[in-house]
Amino acid sequence: QINSSFSNLQSAVVFPNKISTEQQSLMLVKRLLAVAVSCITYLRGIFPESAYGTRYMDDVCVKILREDKNCPGSTQLVKWMLGCYDALQKKYVSLPVSFSSFKYTETFLYTITECYHFKFKYTQNGPLLDFSSKNKRNDSTITCADTKKASILLIRKIYVLMQNLSPLPNDVCLTMKLFYYDEVTPSDYQPPGFKEGECEGMIFEGEPMYLNVGEVPTPFHMLKVKVTTEKQRMENVDKSILKHGETSMPLEVLRVDRDDPEE
Repeated sequence: QINSSFSNLQSAVVFPNKISTEQQSLMLVKRLLAVAVSCITYLRGIFPESAYGTRYMDDVCVKILREDKNCPGSTQLVKWMLGCYDALQKKYVSLPVSFSSFKYTETFLYTITECYHFKFKYTQNGPLLDFSSKNKRNDSTITCADTKKASILLIRKIYVLMQNLSPLPNDVCLTMKLFYYDEVTPSDYQPPGFKEGECEGMIFEGEPMYLNVGEVPTPFHMLKVKVTTEKQRMENVDKSILKHGETSMPLEVLRVDRDDPEE
């Protein structure tokens, strides 16, 4: 059962002075996921203005998706998000949101044109800092200040990237997929709003470019965000916001995560 509805997560993101319980961490992660997905869909022009409300994340003004009776698509995405929260709360899902803009081809294959990956790790005994982190720390002292700084930086980097990308095609659709930790997830589990995935064919349109947007640690969770988009769509991006290789800021251009065993 979901402890809080999406509407409760539409409030301003308030960072506690200390994240001392797993429930506090989970609530913060849910809100951060809601903000990130909302910002992406808003800045990529997926839904109309009426499908969003305005909130604040510290001093950053953000748009938050809401259920809009005149926009069935936004209502559907809110339902998907609630399903993500259910899986997150149960610690089943490893990649709660891999949502893509796609279009069907004549052979009924998915043609992916842009994809957003949100990876999660959980731990009972503190953060898993070896989760694909380029800047590993030997201790487990993640402070609320660390989480707050990383969260605001992540959202700002999403804003910068979305504002620099060329527009999506007009004929795109939106889909969302969840991937689970098989060793802990019941074989018959499906969160609300989801069904068992089919092994349909997928191809990427054009030449893909992989971007590591950022990661946010808490004492109980780790969130990492990556974006895959068409290389041609990056032509107008200010090169000063892109760096090749190891960096925490600005955006990191990835070749492919061959060294990541979970890719």
